[in-house]
Amino acid sequence: MTNPGISDAQWEIMNVIWASHPITASEVIEKLQGHNDWSPRTIKTMLGRLLKKGVLTHDVEGKRYLYRPALTKEECIHTASETFLGRVFGGSVGPMVVNLVRNANLSADEIDKLRSVLEDKERGKDS
Repeated sequence: MTNPGISDAQWEIMNVIWASHPITASEVIEKLQGHNDWSPRTIKTMLGRLLKKGVLTHDVEGKRYLYRPALTKEECIHTASETFLGRVFGGSVGPMVVNLVRNANLSADEIDKLRSVLEDKERGKDS
């Protein structure tokens, strides 16, 4: 999968669309009111950019566009993670995981889950 290069602001818009689609630009604008200071025009510009990047698709219904995600949230997370991993950690997963775990406030349940995942990985199982 190619990297669509979604900006932080575009992630906010995509989160709205992943949660509720198909959706019109007006509905996206309504759902984002109070979360930022973007004008409706700014949101429509970002929707256009997401269409050009191939992250969104749309259907025309009368005078309005109904937006749908062209990629799943999981696909975008995977691509963003790979891009981040390559850029920040030279593609090496181990140092990234160590850094995240050292700096995270983990519950006992989360620690148990991590331990289980690592043990499965050591045994050659994918969970």
